[in-house]
Amino acid sequence: MNIAGIITARGGSKGLPGKNVRALAGKPLVVHTIEAALASRCLNRCIVSTDDREIKSVSLSAGAEVIDRPDELAEDKSLSRDAVLHALQVLEAEGSLPEYFILLQPTSPLRNSKHIDECVECFFRNKGGSCISVTLFGHHSPFKALQLIEGRLVPLTTWHDLDRPRQQLPDVFRHNGAMYITSSQDFIAKKSFFVEPVIPFVMGDIDSVDIDCQDDLDFCEQVLKNKR
Repeated sequence: MNIAGIITARGGSKGLPGKNVRALAGKPLVVHTIEAALASRCLNRCIVSTDDREIKSVSLSAGAEVIDRPDELAEDKSLSRDAVLHALQVLEAEGSLPEYFILLQPTSPLRNSKHIDECVECFFRNKGGSCISVTLFGHHSPFKALQLIEGRLVPLTTWHDLDRPRQQLPDVFRHNGAMYITSSQDFIAKKSFFVEPVIPFVMGDIDSVDIDCQDDLDFCEQVLKNKR
């Protein structure tokens, strides 16, 4: 099966400047995801999409291929969807469009090659249109949420749900941003990672950490230190 790992790693980050090349356990953040992709049994290629020279240099040194991302697709409001679409269009123009791809965001360094392989296997086993990594919401169920409409609180679901014990409420998941897999042709046609039927790949809370600030980076540092 022809499956490419695509890593979206732009240079700009206001929350944590230079985030994707910040040191984590002795190596740049993006390298953790590159190494996981290269160690996967299921992936044929590891491709980094970036606008940043340092990220490009680090990625090439770590063994990844690099696609130069246009500046207009690497702004604060830019979407990963558009960066992936650009990467696929470049590959298609080269005549090397993969049959499938898995998006691997570099801000999920605790997602490893085992997770990647299990996610790919889950996708094919369940015959999904796409498969995304998720984790449980935990103790604060959205069924207990309230929203403010015209100055008044109303339930996100029903008033009855607000009274129900947590144990009686359905499990709810959030996508953790670590992995999304679908076919290249479906993505190009739909321009979405959520191609139905969407299959879940459930990950634990710790492995689902998404690095957005220094505290997240420090937490991952401690987790990796404890694994040594």
